[in-house]
Amino acid sequence: MKQFKNLLVLIFFAMAWFSFAQEKENIIIEYAGQLFTDQNIEEGAKVFVRDKSKQVHFVHKGINMWCDKAVYYEDQDFIEAYSNVVMKQGDTINMVAKYVEYSGISQLAFASGDVILTEPQSTLKTDTLHFDRIKQQAYYNTGGTVVRDSSGTITSQIGRYYMNASKYQFVKDVELVNPKYTLNTERLDFFTENGHAYLFGPSTIVGETSTIYCERGFYDTNNDVGNFQRNAKINYDNRTVEGDSLFFDRAKSFASATNNITVTDTINKSIVKGHYAEVWRAKDSMFITKRALAITVQEKDSIYMHADTLMVTGKPENRITRAYYNARLYKSDLAGKSDSIHVNHKLGITKMINLSRFSSKDAFALQRKPVLWNIGNQMTGDTIHLISNPITEQLDSLKVFNNAFLISKDTISDDAFNQIKGQRLIGLFKDNEIYNIDIIKNAETIRYLRNDDTQLIGIQKSKSGSINVKIIDKTIDEVRFINQIDGNIFPDSNFPKSGRKFRGFDWRGEEQPLSVEDLFKDDPPLDLPIIEGLKEYVPSENFIDDATNERIEEAGKKTPEKANKAARNLPEKKTTTPLKTMPKKE
Repeated sequence: MKQFKNLLVLIFFAMAWFSFAQEKENIIIEYAGQLFTDQNIEEGAKVFVRDKSKQVHFVHKGINMWCDKAVYYEDQDFIEAYSNVVMKQGDTINMVAKYVEYSGISQLAFASGDVILTEPQSTLKTDTLHFDRIKQQAYYNTGGTVVRDSSGTITSQIGRYYMNASKYQFVKDVELVNPKYTLNTERLDFFTENGHAYLFGPSTIVGETSTIYCERGFYDTNNDVGNFQRNAKINYDNRTVEGDSLFFDRAKSFASATNNITVTDTINKSIVKGHYAEVWRAKDSMFITKRALAITVQEKDSIYMHADTLMVTGKPENRITRAYYNARLYKSDLAGKSDSIHVNHKLGITKMINLSRFSSKDAFALQRKPVLWNIGNQMTGDTIHLISNPITEQLDSLKVFNNAFLISKDTISDDAFNQIKGQRLIGLFKDNEIYNIDIIKNAETIRYLRNDDTQLIGIQKSKSGSINVKIIDKTIDEVRFINQIDGNIFPDSNFPKSGRKFRGFDWRGEEQPLSVEDLFKDDPPLDLPIIEGLKEYVPSENFIDDATNERIEEAGKKTPEKANKAARNLPEKKTTTPLKTMPKKE
């Protein structure tokens, strides 16, 4: 038992000695070259100079350092290395400089003069660099450049490299230059192994055909794709895409946006809004849904169009807009509804379409028929075309094909309606107000005739080949019957109630949008996805923290007036120990 206890004591002391030896392991002189004495160097310091065969070589805890000249302060375990200095850590980290200071106690290094730090994926160049071997971090605050072949060249005023994570953190005046684009930001976290870049603060990515802006974002520099938030927008030639979250694929010239989207077309003076969009630049097309709204901006009165889905295709000079599933449009003096709307911007034609999938047996087919309201008149038919002047953007005319029906409410009686129906209808506009209407083929009319005192004179019912209607001050002024077949004016008491509405009559005034907000009144509740995005910016810990300060103080205990020079100019340094003046470099 006593022998066992003695064995335990020996093991304990052996472990303690080994730990102490490990902690106190000094710098080893692997190759000294030539030894010199220098009266200008403090007592106890040794000066080594390379010989013809090779450089001075030091080793310390897995790091190798070569130089042409070295001053070694053995009592402080501290080296000043001059000229063609090379430091290597393992097989991955290499650094060259004109001058290096290194403390074996704090394991802090300071390098200056054409400093180059290389690792497998990148090369860092700077004028001065601080290196903490314990934390495996390098830091500069005098400007630096990092080159990564597949990503480009990154410059910044301040930078830190986290070796274990293969991560750079760039701060202040950050610029990444790639042959395809230039990225500018205030802070960039960059991972060298996968080329992932995280943007914080106002940031721009300017390419040949696009410009991206965001205040929080992610960009994969290897695959040229990214995701952006916080006031994010993408400028695509003549389009600007804005949204809560944007996705971008440079190779495919593709962008998508989610939540609170606005797409502005500066050439065609149009704006499209919604909550999900896809934009294909090469095809010059756009798809948008979830409360999709297209706005054609006009000087006096913009036109608003809403549908479940909007699609815009074609070059600016040949642009087509399609709205489908419950499409609606509104402007101050015009409103309409149809199953689908097709707009040819070059020709100035807007087609309101009733898709054939809704058969006559469909109970909702009638409600799906295109309908147009203008200054109190309701026009319906199987298809409606609105023709406008592409240059002035003023309405010129409209055409209603098949089963044309014109209805307006009587000015006095709520249940009395003026009606004109026929095979086709052609209307002419002036200053965006309809002033002339022609009903062509099988024209029929029911009109409530009143005198100047608005008293009912009688009810006119007639048939003719066609009918021409003149409208003045938003009221019917004159009706002309062409090739009239029959017609008569009946007293109100002699006109049967059952005959006061033509077959197919359908007054849809309650559906008329009276404002932009009315375009959405029949939409189902909107359920938008929650966008988490990147986490909030968290300032990095100080390069010189409490633990590092303890190491610096430990290095300066023996000779406080000549403390660890490797801590020179370190940021956020808290120690008050005076630093030794750097000798003149050779």
